[in-house]
Amino acid sequence: MKRIVAASLLLLNASAFAQAQTAPFDMSGERPPGASVTPRLTSPTPPAAATAPVPVTPPVSVIPAPASPAAPAPAPVPPPIAAQPPQSPPPAPQPAATANSVAPLRAGDVRRFVVPFSKLGLGGEYDRRSWSVYLTPEQAAAQGKLHLPYQNSIVVAPEASALTVYLNNRPIGQQRVCSPDGSSAVTFEVPPGLLQPGANLVTFEANQRHRTDCSIQSTYELWSNIDPAGTYLSFAGRDAAQLPSADAIRAIGVDGAGKTEFDIVVPALEQPGTTKPLLRLAQGLSVLSSMPNQIFAFNTASLPVGGPGKLSVLVGTAAELRPLFPDLPPGAESAALAAFVTDPRSGSPVLLISGPSWQAVSSAIDTIVSPTDRSSEVRRDVLTTERWSAPNAPLVFSDTNIALSQLGVKTTEFSGRRLRTSFNIAVPADFYANAYGEAKVLLDAAYTDNVMPGSHIDIYVNDNIASTVPITTTSGGILRHLPIRVTMRHFKPGLNSVAIEAILMTKDDAACAPGSTAGSTARFALFDTSELQIPDFARVGQRPNLAAMAGTAYPYGRATEPTPLFIDRIDADTLSAAATLLGQMAITAGHPIAVETVASPNTIGDRDAIFIGSISQMPATALTQTNISAASQPSWRPVPDTQAGVVDTGTAFEEWNSKVSGGVLRSRITAFREWLSRNFDISRSSLQFIPGAEQIFTPANADTLLVAQGSSPAGAGAWTVVAAPSAKDLREGLEVLTAQLNWPQISGHITTYSSKTGKIETVPVTRFDFVPSTPWSIANYRLIAANWLSTNILSYAFLLVVFVLLIGITTSSMLKKLGRSK
Repeated sequence: MKRIVAASLLLLNASAFAQAQTAPFDMSGERPPGASVTPRLTSPTPPAAATAPVPVTPPVSVIPAPASPAAPAPAPVPPPIAAQPPQSPPPAPQPAATANSVAPLRAGDVRRFVVPFSKLGLGGEYDRRSWSVYLTPEQAAAQGKLHLPYQNSIVVAPEASALTVYLNNRPIGQQRVCSPDGSSAVTFEVPPGLLQPGANLVTFEANQRHRTDCSIQSTYELWSNIDPAGTYLSFAGRDAAQLPSADAIRAIGVDGAGKTEFDIVVPALEQPGTTKPLLRLAQGLSVLSSMPNQIFAFNTASLPVGGPGKLSVLVGTAAELRPLFPDLPPGAESAALAAFVTDPRSGSPVLLISGPSWQAVSSAIDTIVSPTDRSSEVRRDVLTTERWSAPNAPLVFSDTNIALSQLGVKTTEFSGRRLRTSFNIAVPADFYANAYGEAKVLLDAAYTDNVMPGSHIDIYVNDNIASTVPITTTSGGILRHLPIRVTMRHFKPGLNSVAIEAILMTKDDAACAPGSTAGSTARFALFDTSELQIPDFARVGQRPNLAAMAGTAYPYGRATEPTPLFIDRIDADTLSAAATLLGQMAITAGHPIAVETVASPNTIGDRDAIFIGSISQMPATALTQTNISAASQPSWRPVPDTQAGVVDTGTAFEEWNSKVSGGVLRSRITAFREWLSRNFDISRSSLQFIPGAEQIFTPANADTLLVAQGSSPAGAGAWTVVAAPSAKDLREGLEVLTAQLNWPQISGHITTYSSKTGKIETVPVTRFDFVPSTPWSIANYRLIAANWLSTNILSYAFLLVVFVLLIGITTSSMLKKLGRSK
């Protein structure tokens, strides 16, 4: 009987075990206490079983800035908003570029891409990116949804990581970071009345923690990539597609790759007298939109098909445009006309600029561009960056203290191991304090007693470390305006990025117990009352200086008269390249740059000038003044892909030189030079009394674009040469070089770009001339001398010895006359 009972119990246990295995394996018992469970994004389930994701509170809490100085208490953090379940099945693992195909729009809806970059990644334990999107009144009033596809690193812990989206500083959705296997699409509803006509602030914030590792190094493995091609606002109704004339240019936006394109159709493109108004139009459109990655494309034949991030422009007289666009408004034949019309083929808006003559067309262009004009004598306070980095960067001219709250930094309580936050600051084109100047970060922060010695706070300027402050106490502390000196050697004219990074080590991280990576107890706090102090610095222009041209369009942005512009020939490629370049310069200058076309450098004189064209048609005088070899005109031809066996002479010579001249002694000398430069900032250029002459430069066959700057023949102006082997290379190269990520890399005396390697290389300035930019003052000249002597060490030492000798001779002479005689 006992055997029968035991057998029955065994069969019952086996049946129960088999039934239990039909449910998925649950690791809830392995999670830390209080951690909520969020299911991985999967296909929608039937309504009876559908469940919304559980909201997660991010381990990093961001406290909004006080509403006014009189109310220092922080405002409460709004409760997190749970992400809505996706309306369509998630895609299979695929490249991010095709993620937008998973959410087709309904009939009548309008799609507006919002990411102004080709790639958007949020890295580390805490990352935050903000920019503004310009919306029309119809789009702001429509019902909107934000579509967001993302993919994250496999080591990100989903139970402790969250991705939050803000619109106009209000959270509209929060999603657990739980998509390591492929891109997952999330949709957030936009609350009614939240959007506004004009600029709307979009913020993506990632709070991420590692699954198992508690080290500082592991924080660099955390990332979440957002696909720009699938991130967009969708608006219900066809009214959102309407673009009023006042907002169409500003609301052009971007396409799925973060680019903005103006397609300008001009039937009379190659006629004399059309170049100047067309380039003025291109600059006006560029300033009005202020988008980071703009491209201008001219053609004469047909009206391109519109799309997101594109605006078609028809320019010409009524007689010239009628074959391309028969439905011209009646007023085009009698007066200047600038209006938006609808393309009958696609229904997209088209900017029509016409009139009975080209004089009337120029007047119509002025009606569009004139609101962007600004006198060069009017000093601006900010650089416009909000379309890709909000807020706008303040422009600092002298001793200034700026609170970090004004630079977009929020008070942050942090529970992780590496906190990094950044902001932008700008300096003028005549900035000259890279060798001696020091700024200060007056830091307001706090840390707990868990933070161990060995932790430190680092300051970065343009991704170069500028200062480090160690944390030495073991009992915690509150830092109130702790001064951290920041060398200004990494500052450059124009936009500069400054980052504050806190590296925090604790005993808990050394032990790294299970669940400790998801701890929510704050160990560090950074307060937005911290300040950045910029001292008075030397101000004098330098020639040549491509960094100043890229930063603020110097010296062309300050010109009071039209800048001479040499274009070798007026065709679609060359004019498109010139418009793309001048459009980017107009954004950095803050206004369109007046230009006048010239046919010969003899008519320029000693004025500032720009030369654009193929190298074979470039005037020999312009090449000589910018130290470009004249032999490059017939020899600079990119090597075709089919000619893989062709050897570049310059590269081969350098390789053989390293083989023949190499050796133990040479390698040790090279290592010693690098050690001196790294630790004492001593280089060969600093150990000379007088800067050497510029070397003649010959572009390599692998290069496809060249930008060089030099002095005019008499030395009173700056000549900038932009050349390529062909007009096609010129256009394609400038489209890449003027992109927001590449434009700040222009510096030195010469900058080259290679389409084959994608590299941008610079030739530093060896000898430059000073150009006075401010009224004469002893204080400014003292700062100029201090920076120059700090750069030229031997000259400083020589002058110091001479000064000491003069003091000795003078003292001896005075003692002979005033002392007692023998």
